[in-house]
Amino acid sequence: MTSYSYEICPECNQKCKNSWCRPCSSKHFQDDFNNWTSGNDKIDKFIQNAQLTVERRARIIEWMPYDRFKDVKQIGRGGFGTIHYARWIDGRIEEWDIENQKWKRKNRGDEGEVALKTFDNLNSNNLNDTLNEMKIHLKADLYGIEFYGITQDPETHQYVMVLYYAKDGNLREYLKRNINWEQKLSILWEITTKMSSIHKLNVIHQDFHPGNILTSTSDTMLIADFGLSKLMEEEENPNSPGEKKIIGVLPYIAPEVLCGKKYTKAADVYAFGMIAYETVTGFPPYLDIPHDLDLAIKICNGFRPKIPFHIPRIIAKMIMRCWDSRVEHRPTFDELFDESWHNYKFRNLKDMEIGFQIQKAKEFSANQESTNATTPLNYQTHPQAFYTSRLLNYSNLPQPKNEENFERKLEVLTKSMFDSSTEDSGIIDLDF
Repeated sequence: MTSYSYEICPECNQKCKNSWCRPCSSKHFQDDFNNWTSGNDKIDKFIQNAQLTVERRARIIEWMPYDRFKDVKQIGRGGFGTIHYARWIDGRIEEWDIENQKWKRKNRGDEGEVALKTFDNLNSNNLNDTLNEMKIHLKADLYGIEFYGITQDPETHQYVMVLYYAKDGNLREYLKRNINWEQKLSILWEITTKMSSIHKLNVIHQDFHPGNILTSTSDTMLIADFGLSKLMEEEENPNSPGEKKIIGVLPYIAPEVLCGKKYTKAADVYAFGMIAYETVTGFPPYLDIPHDLDLAIKICNGFRPKIPFHIPRIIAKMIMRCWDSRVEHRPTFDELFDESWHNYKFRNLKDMEIGFQIQKAKEFSANQESTNATTPLNYQTHPQAFYTSRLLNYSNLPQPKNEENFERKLEVLTKSMFDSSTEDSGIIDLDF
């Protein structure tokens, strides 16, 4: 349950929540509306409405002149946009300075570092989609990348989102550090809890993969890139459906979505199953084969990555349940938390069954290292394996189904979990 502190506003003498007086702040923002413009009426209204309704300083967005950024340099490129690094000279609004009648700003140490996200082919026709992404960023700000505001590149005239800069990169890059099992569990725990909260906001991500999970200080995972996300209360009108487009990274797209079905929360869960697989193995799914129509057909027919036999069975079962072709059989993020991670952060792993299984996995890995086995961090992907979002044009795919031994594997995992003993190896071979 969220706790709030209340103080008296020095301007209006009214009680305010967490040192933020919404009425007074709204007035200060409104008084400044005539002093800036983005040059686009829709963007102006979006920023103004956000400022008039902001309830805490962490959600403040503003229009930022491009000359307030320095050291701008490109650091990445996704499926539909470019990311630049920059230093923001001003820093975030902190509070109103009554004496000097202006905003006090917070910019200490590396807090001036930001990421600038430029959208490819942004025009008046798809501006609404970009504003939708910004709206969802504001809604999910506690669980994702912080959104500071909007600026415009004076050379290209492209509008740019100003976002929190995650200096440690994305999850895939983070996994190359050869992290331990406790760190892997912590990652899965964090992603599960944040996606559970995002789903409670009635937001579905629709482009969920390790490239869109960014790492921050203290190994914090942040959900990023809501460009394809939708608010469920604003779904497409069934009487006038638009063209159905499948956009994303093929290994993380649920089979029913590949077949043209509507993207649901369960499809985010399917993607999490693949993310969990990559987290515990170190390998991206389907890294050694082309990501083409043939793979899409195989996925619909139940083809999945092989889970190594040394992976703790509780995690193996969780992964398999997430990528079940039967949508109704997949767990929710709430269920995943209750079943797999409840109290994990606050208990001694040695006292939990998963701790016993992890110990066995560590012993296996140590033995492999002693025999000079190759580390899973050293891998090459197929030249036609794509891990950035792209448009996929597949048609006439088979209806999704599970592989022949799917139910049997789940049964073995479930049985072995409850039958494990101190003499048990803690691992099991699912390769029937």
